[in-house]
Amino acid sequence: MAKKVAPAYEMREVRYPPSRWQLLWELRAAGVRVMEALVLRGMDPIVHGSAARGDVGPASDVDVLVPEATPSMMVEGALAAAGIRFAKREIAQATPAHAVKAIIHVDEKVKLTFPLVPLRGRERDFYRFGGEAGISAMRCRMRVPGVDKRLMMIVPTEAGHYEVSAVGNATEVARAVGVSLETVEERIRVLTRRDAVGRTGVYFKEEVLDDETFEGKLAARAGEDPSLRRLLQRRGAGR
Repeated sequence: MAKKVAPAYEMREVRYPPSRWQLLWELRAAGVRVMEALVLRGMDPIVHGSAARGDVGPASDVDVLVPEATPSMMVEGALAAAGIRFAKREIAQATPAHAVKAIIHVDEKVKLTFPLVPLRGRERDFYRFGGEAGISAMRCRMRVPGVDKRLMMIVPTEAGHYEVSAVGNATEVARAVGVSLETVEERIRVLTRRDAVGRTGVYFKEEVLDDETFEGKLAARAGEDPSLRRLLQRRGAGR
């Protein structure tokens, strides 16, 4: 079940039991394996979300992102060289105005995403808003602050974390996660509105079959979607 925006309350401390720490380090180890394969091929991946912040639970997974638009052959080649197989590939776009992304489901707990067209500044800040950690931070077990889907600001502590609502604290959140105040205010509006009107999913998401490439799937989709063709032209995809 999707997490709802939590009501605002005073700062609350959350202390982790040993089982939660164990889950966190197991998830991170799985993420680091994928990240290391990418780093060896010159990429600079990050992990974002709960695995970066530390507030994982039984349903948590590891979201690895290559922030730069990258040829799929390069990404898939890096995984293959490291002996990393994957379960499924997808191509997705959140809205007609957002970048198209390639998604590789390594397994049920690890997902790798990379944009097929350059991310805009605000799109890139989405990941910083939720908390992101590079490979050095992941290796040394450093956790980072970020905002979860309940719009709770998660700040790591030695015992776990403390949390406080991002609503009413936008300036502090922007400073802590390193994004603009406008980005924080936009995310608050979007997530609050989703709770009010329902979660509508993504503009499109399609599986990429074994005999297909991400770029081929993107080209086929663009042939049917004028708005996507315009986006590719604006962002210089394929140049």
